[in-house]
Amino acid sequence: MRRHAPEVLAFVMAGGEGTRLHPLTADRCKPSVPFNGKHRIVDFVLSNLVNSEIYSVYLLVQYKSQALIEHVRDAWSMAHCIPRHFVTVVPPQMRNGKEWFQGTADAVAQNLHLIESHRPDLVVVFGADHVYRMDVRQMIDAHLARGADVSIATLPVPAQQSTAFGVVETDDDLWVRGFQEKPAPAQAHRMPGQGDRVLASMGNYVFSTDVLLRVLRRAVDAGERDFGKDILPRLARSHRVLAYDFATNRIPGVGAHEEPAYWRDVGTIDAYYDAHFDTVGAQARFRMNNPQWPIYASPDASESAQIVGGDIRASVLGSGCLVDGASLDHALLRRAVRVEPDARIADSIVMDRTVIGRGARITRAIIDQDNRIPPGEVIGGDPVRDRQRFHVSDSGIVVVPRRYFAPLAAG
Repeated sequence: MRRHAPEVLAFVMAGGEGTRLHPLTADRCKPSVPFNGKHRIVDFVLSNLVNSEIYSVYLLVQYKSQALIEHVRDAWSMAHCIPRHFVTVVPPQMRNGKEWFQGTADAVAQNLHLIESHRPDLVVVFGADHVYRMDVRQMIDAHLARGADVSIATLPVPAQQSTAFGVVETDDDLWVRGFQEKPAPAQAHRMPGQGDRVLASMGNYVFSTDVLLRVLRRAVDAGERDFGKDILPRLARSHRVLAYDFATNRIPGVGAHEEPAYWRDVGTIDAYYDAHFDTVGAQARFRMNNPQWPIYASPDASESAQIVGGDIRASVLGSGCLVDGASLDHALLRRAVRVEPDARIADSIVMDRTVIGRGARITRAIIDQDNRIPPGEVIGGDPVRDRQRFHVSDSGIVVVPRRYFAPLAAG
């Protein structure tokens, strides 16, 4: 345990609609989209906070939040006997009007009373849409050591991706001198000596509490709604804003084969698909089962996976799965998936409680929950036919919506 650690209150922005992840977000918000064998995307930020000994967490939700609320209830209930140990879901309170959250800054501004009641030394505002490990206390230590008012977690990205990020301009000491929200590549500020890269905001911020309260009250009066679009560009001109270098963050238990400072925005079907397969194999880029920095998930009472027979290569099987004489090659099966004889799944993700019928062929696909794929069905490999029935990503990933095929019977 760290001594004399500052009191920290966390806000997690979990209201994302996730339109670019459709149809996976047809019935759920982006942070509640399943990931890997038993997790949801929101588990990464919550695990990072808890592992960093930050236990007072408000999760700000908005769109299609029921699945997320249920997941937090089941997986993230913390000790009730310790008042400052909680993960609490907060929908729009509409205390100052009949509006939902109108932006990231507005979401926190609508909950100023929570900050005032806790009186923390620092407030961290983190996104809920990313796959990564981070010791938040290391960022906090840098914030305090440098005497910053605001710190922004940053990492380099290719300049052509600038339209997806806030772009940070710094001096040689990493003090922020400018902030552009999702600029066109031609206008984005380049990193010195790296004309093909920009320094991107990860959407994770540390604020000194008194500074945050002042800027949010001013933002309310000025009608400003968003940190990246409105507040950070102004603060870069008037306050001590530090760019925290995420590449310096060190996590115990990370293997030599893993990608240093792994971080992925899984906001598109292709990015979501690719991140899954970064977790697969003996030399995975991102190993999910790091016992020194666990990514927590909801409790699981399912039986162990069973393999009756088949040919299985570089695949992940969640609890309760049954594979009977099938072929799996780079397949990721979540909980309670059944694969019948002679079926073949390659380079695909199959979500909970789905049955892959006898002789079916699934290639480069994401099958959402509660589907019963008919015997002999072919999904993937025929772009024309696939696009007639399903959403197909730019790189050719086929997405089968939840319950598209006859769902399993209850129980």
